[in-house]
Amino acid sequence: MNEKRIILEMGTGNDLYGQNYTKAARRAVQDALHHSSITLFSKLGIDHNEMRVDVTVAVQQPEAVDCDLVAQDLPRGRASVRAVKGGLDVEDAEAGTHHVVATAAIEAWLPDQAGKYKTSVRK
Repeated sequence: MNEKRIILEMGTGNDLYGQNYTKAARRAVQDALHHSSITLFSKLGIDHNEMRVDVTVAVQQPEAVDCDLVAQDLPRGRASVRAVKGGLDVEDAEAGTHHVVATAAIEAWLPDQAGKYKTSVRK
């Protein structure tokens, strides 16, 4: 089945004191989600379950991200989440800790809708 990417949103999140990569990743996803309002589904009568959602979160320790928990934050579509090396750890040498900064990219895909709709001209 041919798919077309219909959405690409980015976000950032952090955990300043808990050093928790999953919390920072979830906040990055929430930031990205709050940049979108998608009226396409209601306007065209498309079921949200037709949408595939791919999320990539970047942190310095990707193995520390609970991707299943991050996926639970996605309100619609069939979600998959993967964590990759990226983001930023800001060291606090005095405290012996670090602040975690995560970035997220959310891509949404739909089956190709070409030919399903006709445009009309209003007079």
